Amino acid sequence: MRMTQHSDYALRLLVFLALRTDRTCTVSEIAEAYGLSRHHLLKVALQLKNLGLVDSLRGRSGGINLAVDPADINIGALMKSLETDFALVECMKPTGGNCVISPECRLKGMFHEALEAYLDVLRAYSLADALGNGPALAALLEIPGTENLGSLN
Repeated sequence: MRMTQHSDYALRLLVFLALRTDRTCTVSEIAEAYGLSRHHLLKVALQLKNLGLVDSLRGRSGGINLAVDPADINIGALMKSLETDFALVECMKPTGGNCVISPECRLKGMFHEALEAYLDVLRAYSLADALGNGPALAALLEIPGTENLGSLN
C-alpha cells in the first residue's frame, strides 16, 4: 500500500494547523512552509473542509484553521476517507480485475489481511500522537512563538 501525495499533503496541512492554533492560516503560508504546490494544497484543504476537519474563513483576514481537536482525528479513519484505491493487487479492484486465477487464488486473502493490518496500525494513532514533538516540528516549519509549547499530546 502506498499512500498518495494527496493524503501526505493532508497530514502535513493538519500538523501545521495543529501547531498554529493562535491564528487563522493561509494555504499559501502552509505551502511555503513545506515547499509544496499551493494549487495542490488548496484541493487538499477543500477536501478536509468537506470532511469537517478544517474551518475556512473568506475575506481579507480569511484562511483556515483546525475544526477538530487533534486527539479526535484518527489517522486510520482519515486515510480511509482520503484514499480512493485500496486494491493492492488486480483481484482486489471493485470490478474484480482480469486475473484468470482469481476465483481460486489465496493471495487475495493474504493481501486483504495485510491491508487491514496496515490500517489497524494507523487506527491506533491520532493526529495528537504525531504532535508529541511539537516544538521541534514548529521550529522546522519556522512557526514563531512556539518555543515554549511543550508536548502537545
